[in-house]
Amino acid sequence: MDPALPDHPPQQARPVLSARTLVKRYGHVTALAGVDVAVAAGESLAVTGTSGSGKTTLLHCLAGILPVDGGQVVLATAGGAVHVDALGEAGRSRLRREEFGFVFQSGMLVPELTALENVALAAMLGGAPRREAEARALPELERLGLAGLGGRRIGELSGGQAQRVAIARALVTGPGVVFADEPTGALDSRTSDDVLDALLAATTGTGRALVVVTHDEQVAARCDREVHLADGRVVAERPRGGSGRATGELPGGFPVPRWQQVPS
Repeated sequence: MDPALPDHPPQQARPVLSARTLVKRYGHVTALAGVDVAVAAGESLAVTGTSGSGKTTLLHCLAGILPVDGGQVVLATAGGAVHVDALGEAGRSRLRREEFGFVFQSGMLVPELTALENVALAAMLGGAPRREAEARALPELERLGLAGLGGRRIGELSGGQAQRVAIARALVTGPGVVFADEPTGALDSRTSDDVLDALLAATTGTGRALVVVTHDEQVAARCDREVHLADGRVVAERPRGGSGRATGELPGGFPVPRWQQVPS
């Protein structure tokens, strides 16, 4: 990267979560090789790239699921900046319970529990008594169009309804950042659109930051920004959602902003 260029893209708002020169290795394999990325409150960020590019590893490092081998991950909270990279497993677990929400492709819901119990479980793991947890879970289900379905087990719901339960579970603890890993990957196109509408409304629509890992161009296009990974590096970034274009292009019309062009 040209040292005369800024090492970060211009941000319209202060990042709620940011990473600098992030490195993650698995043995002799480098999965992330100096990644810089940031997301602001109320912003959605799509992370794209081919299989093996480092997308899911980046999500796991940002969310404190995996420890990092180099670089910084910083979360802005009401109590000040938290260096996620400096925390041990106990500290990262607390962040995952209290500050972060998660939506996965398979939902990862407990089939033996009802929809209400699945959502309440997340609050109970954070220390809320069952009655309080269920009182918090119920309005989350209702806001996601699941009123009257709280007593159904997951197998009694459609795929789209189950994924809305997963979104409600991600939100019940009041996180500032929600991570979604292929959240519509197991759904048909119409259901995918409905679930994505619900996810965006429940996250960026309420001032939360959303980080989405996806292979789906249609999902990426609905986000505010997209970063594209290859071989563990950010090789391009572009605004989405109808905002302006950056300079330079990759094959297929993927813009490459000048600050992030990678030397050959």
